[in-house]
Amino acid sequence: MPGGDPFPGAGGPANPAGPELPGSPLGDPVPTPAAGSGDDPDPRRWQPLPTQLQRAEAAGVAVTVVTRPALAHTGLSVAAYRSGAHRGADDADALATEMLGALTAGDGPTLVYGYHPEVDRHGHRSGIDSADWRSAVAEVDALVARLVDGLPPDAALLVTADHGQLDIPAEGRYDLDTDPRLRAGLRVVAGEARVRYLHTLPGATADVVAAWTAVLGEQAWVATREEAVAAGWFGPVPEAHLPRIGDVVVACLAPTVVLASKTHNPIETTLVAYHGSCTATEMTIPLLVVRP
Repeated sequence: MPGGDPFPGAGGPANPAGPELPGSPLGDPVPTPAAGSGDDPDPRRWQPLPTQLQRAEAAGVAVTVVTRPALAHTGLSVAAYRSGAHRGADDADALATEMLGALTAGDGPTLVYGYHPEVDRHGHRSGIDSADWRSAVAEVDALVARLVDGLPPDAALLVTADHGQLDIPAEGRYDLDTDPRLRAGLRVVAGEARVRYLHTLPGATADVVAAWTAVLGEQAWVATREEAVAAGWFGPVPEAHLPRIGDVVVACLAPTVVLASKTHNPIETTLVAYHGSCTATEMTIPLLVVRP
């Protein structure tokens, strides 16, 4: 059901001195390279752990994923799902049809996961409580009603999302491409606008922490990789995965974002609402459970 971005392109790395990398944080089902193609990392190596869907299949459950067709074989889909049959659905009506069809296709235990991106997309583009956002929410309401009406008597429907969003005002927007204090000492910038992972030049980590703390103050939590790991943000981190986190982690706490208008993902500068950090608005997500 409603979930997070299928293309969190803002999570990719960007070299402050290099070219823009592709990606879209809008939840748009735009075509992307097949998983592991070109310069993209192999998602099976990037995310090597068994997924929940794989575990369900190993336990004898028939698994189906219903998403936009363009999302079927993207790197994120392979990393997150990596199992189950795929059914394409271009809109909410098709999503309901395919989910209910998959749910009743067999006789044994069945798990059907459906993803609908419109609330997330219109929140990003137009803002929370905008007319477009309200229309998308109404569409999801109708989708849920149709799924509830079609549930078999022994089934259950779980409706959730993976994050909330918040609108960011102009005064809360920082651009590291135009602020030399934020660019100093950086080798690679990763993450997204609400949480940045900064890979620093040799010996520059302490200076980067000091500079970002001075600029953002109480609007963000600025910490070294070691501090973030020790705080339990990522759970147990294998030694080989530590460099992925970056030397410095910056998590925005106020209605604030750190953009990279030229080198990272310029489309981020056009958004109204964002997500990705640790505030209650972004992390406190309801779960609706419906049983016939």
